Amino acid sequence: MNICFLMYPWDQINPETDTSLALIHECVRRKHGVALCTPANLTIRNSVTSAFCTVINRQEKISSSQKTFYKQATIREEMLPLAGFDVIFMRANPPLDPLMLNFLDSVKDDVFIVNSLQGLREANNKLYTAAFGDSHSNIIPATHVSKNKRYLIQQIKASTADKMILKPLNGYGGSGVILIEKSAMSNINSLLDFYVTNSDGSSNYVILQEYIEGADQGDIRILLLNGEPIGAMRRIPGSDDHRSNVSAGGSVAKHTLTKEEKALCKQIGPKLVNDGLYFVGIDVIGGKLVEVNVMSPGGITYINKAYKTKIQTKVIDFIESKVLDKLTAFDRRSRLRNEVENA
Repeated sequence: MNICFLMYPWDQINPETDTSLALIHECVRRKHGVALCTPANLTIRNSVTSAFCTVINRQEKISSSQKTFYKQATIREEMLPLAGFDVIFMRANPPLDPLMLNFLDSVKDDVFIVNSLQGLREANNKLYTAAFGDSHSNIIPATHVSKNKRYLIQQIKASTADKMILKPLNGYGGSGVILIEKSAMSNINSLLDFYVTNSDGSSNYVILQEYIEGADQGDIRILLLNGEPIGAMRRIPGSDDHRSNVSAGGSVAKHTLTKEEKALCKQIGPKLVNDGLYFVGIDVIGGKLVEVNVMSPGGITYINKAYKTKIQTKVIDFIESKVLDKLTAFDRRSRLRNEVENA
């Protein structure tokens, strides 16, 4: 099997904590061909969608250590046609690049793409959660998305809570997430100016969300594969930051899913699978779904360390099964075609 990881550059990987590297390591360990490319390296050559790829050279002996594997791996640069891969694994960081998806539209019927292009379009960052609909309103905190400052201020004033969460629509890794309080309303207007208005006069959407009690104790990151939870961890904020993201200084602890959290996963799992969102990270606080991460969900290395497990094996097992199903269906169709042709 040959897999192309559409992600950030090889030299930007943190070998100790990177989830993408854990997945790559597992693929290489299984003797699969692995290449990486960034969205900026997509191209078209003679009407064939291709990419300038970083190819990991095959080697006989693969270290069991992710960090050592990264140090020992040798790479080469090569332009390759994307339709020649069995799998394209989307691991690019948000925000979503629509042009990247336009390139991939030409190969979506030839290659198994994780997550699906349509799913990525529909689940574009934080809007997916905000628009889950009435059938899921019991698991979603009250959420407002707008670039209208007057409306946002009205919602803050109308809220019965003393605190709310404000964050940019296209942020990730906890960037730009702030806690606002009614007692500091005099600062709200300038904050919204900063978040909404750009120097060129254009504006940005922001998310204003109900503050969930207990958020100061952190959140729960749950990884779901094909709609089922495969691992979880509690992310605890640092002493001087309300954000629990590890990239923002938070720490990690073991977590066993509660009955409420299992029910939440069961409720949203079918929709994720139906939308082609096979490998997803969700953030949960107090039984409420706060975010759905579909582009480059992380956490594998932290969960592995806490539980002495290897979650990446389940992910690659799933991908192998999907590719096998696709090849089996193709072979069956070819055999039946030949039977008709020779009749």
